[in-house]
Amino acid sequence: MSFSNVFIEKMAYSLPSKVVSSEDLETQLSPLYQRINLQVGRLELMTGIKERRFWESNFKASMASANAGINLLKDGDIDPDEVDLLIHAAVCRDRLEPATASYVHNLMGLGEKTQILDISNACLGFLNALILAGSMIENGTINRAIIVAGENGKPLVDETIKLLNNGNMDRKSIKPYFANLTIGAAAVAWSITNKENCNTDSPRLGQFTGSTDTTHNNLCEGDQSVEGMVMQTDSEELLHAGISVAKKAWAKFLAKTSWAPSDPRLLVTHQVGKAHQLQIESALGYNPDNSFNTFQTLGNCGSVSVPITYTLACEGNPDLQTQKSALLGIGSGLSSLMLSLNN
Repeated sequence: MSFSNVFIEKMAYSLPSKVVSSEDLETQLSPLYQRINLQVGRLELMTGIKERRFWESNFKASMASANAGINLLKDGDIDPDEVDLLIHAAVCRDRLEPATASYVHNLMGLGEKTQILDISNACLGFLNALILAGSMIENGTINRAIIVAGENGKPLVDETIKLLNNGNMDRKSIKPYFANLTIGAAAVAWSITNKENCNTDSPRLGQFTGSTDTTHNNLCEGDQSVEGMVMQTDSEELLHAGISVAKKAWAKFLAKTSWAPSDPRLLVTHQVGKAHQLQIESALGYNPDNSFNTFQTLGNCGSVSVPITYTLACEGNPDLQTQKSALLGIGSGLSSLMLSLNN
């Protein structure tokens, strides 16, 4: 599908004040490191992640998302009563029922006409929500939507550290838990609307393509347990499978947009870490100088990663908002979505 009448009206974000370095995490893992003779510095060396941020463990996803949403509304140029749809699109959520969007709606002070719902699809949820809401704007069903996502990886990281320190694990058995140590926390909010409600300098949604291969849906699985949040990842296989599904989506994307790999001025991919970034740059064949990364200082923030990275890139260089860009998402499960801006 191609969009012609859907624009990103405004972008905002919220970051925790607490910064935790990879070395800080390794210090907490000293019982494990001493037991199996690991050197401090290994985590940053392997992932390229110097630090990440965390809210406290009891800081809920709705609170994170609402903080970003309140930042979106604070200038007063968006009327809370004129928001037709609110989507909470994070991996993290407050509980199974009601929708986390209901808490966000209340905290943001949105109006009674606003529809609310959650969308969840691992790290791809925000892009899924963007395309769904964009389609509703394109066909005239609604005029404005706000999409929010808030992720807090601290409960998962805390539980992982506890498990690794208390378990009888060797170098091989710790591998499924290593990816958990890359997780961070952040929140983002975007307002999208039709042409009549925004200025010509706003980014315009263009075309999107996707690819799905659910034969790999067991490579990264997370859930709540009696002890807390747990997740296990086959990082090597997930990397290869993710690159494979992304290559298929990328080939469709280039055909759909009639772009060459060098055409986008800015490319934003899911922010996993150094190895993933290098491999996707090589596999898709675009100029790495045109990519913008945040994993070094934010870690992997799940569904927040792609939109907050684009937001921060535009904050640093507002001219990017009117230039050809590509958002390249991958979610465990596995699926990939690629969306052009300003095509």
